Amino acid sequence: MSKAKSIIYALLAATFYAINIPFSKLLLPHVGTTTMAALLYLGAGTGVGIISLFNRQEPEAKLERKDMPFVIGMILLDIAAPIFLMAGIRYGSSANASLLGNFEIVATTIIALVIFKEAVSKRLWAAILLITLSSILLSFEGTDSFRFSYGSLFVLLAAICWGFENNCTRNISSKSTYEIVVLKGIFSGLGSLVIAFLMREQAPRLPYIILVLLLGFVAYGLSIFLYVRAQNTLGAAKTSAYYAIAPFIGAFLSFIFLGERPTGMYLTALAVMIMGTLLVISDTLIRSHSHLHQHTFTHTHDGSTHTHTIEHTHEHNHYRTDGKHGHHHSTKELVQEIASH
Repeated sequence: MSKAKSIIYALLAATFYAINIPFSKLLLPHVGTTTMAALLYLGAGTGVGIISLFNRQEPEAKLERKDMPFVIGMILLDIAAPIFLMAGIRYGSSANASLLGNFEIVATTIIALVIFKEAVSKRLWAAILLITLSSILLSFEGTDSFRFSYGSLFVLLAAICWGFENNCTRNISSKSTYEIVVLKGIFSGLGSLVIAFLMREQAPRLPYIILVLLLGFVAYGLSIFLYVRAQNTLGAAKTSAYYAIAPFIGAFLSFIFLGERPTGMYLTALAVMIMGTLLVISDTLIRSHSHLHQHTFTHTHDGSTHTHTIEHTHEHNHYRTDGKHGHHHSTKELVQEIASH
């Protein structure tokens, strides 16, 4: 696939993911919070499952028994996170929720640092401080009244859950993308559906069920599918950089479709968030680089001496925090062997 086509796929993936929050806001008056979270993930899992039936690429490694703790953690966190997000969207503004989604970068990075001892660059630390500052500004309802927004609190809880989930997923990221997404979509969706039943949420009408399933397929399932396709050509780092525009697209769509108007506090937070996001993008691209290694070895058999030279290029995509709920990173290796007799 050409680079231009891959960039288009990455931008489409970001756009599809961005429609989640504003369109969920439109549907929430007709669908319960927990039911909405369940149907979104069921739509993603079912949709990606159907896409996988037409996947003609080489089969990826399947999940094994040793992966189950991470799979279970991923599913449980993917039950909690979308419920928190839908609650945040219901009680807060869609534009705020879109931008606050970037706090997931902070959560994922801090968890990776504390638990998995990942290195964090100075540039990324600066980005974390800016995104955290922006999130604090977005969490208050106005400059005249510093009353904390409960909607923002729920979105931040969702970001923290997805931060833990990203760290679970990274431990199984070498396994089948389709299998991971289908498992998290179906089982997380069913888990949320059970909670909705226990909470006695009223079942939505069939047209709204179909609309939410379609939204889940597009905003999560199709977004993931296009992301993976773009990543195959661009690599994880560059694809993540293009994907970073998603929160800003979501905020823009909120102004267009929901008629929300930005406040002075919002515009200040937006400027700070843009600076933080640009630092994340630059850190991502700078930290993605390639190394060419050459190894020469000599051996003798059948009375002849053979010298072999192996050249291999590693594209190092260092751990990043794009937080795309099912999008993960890979290390690609191209090996070319030249034998001299």
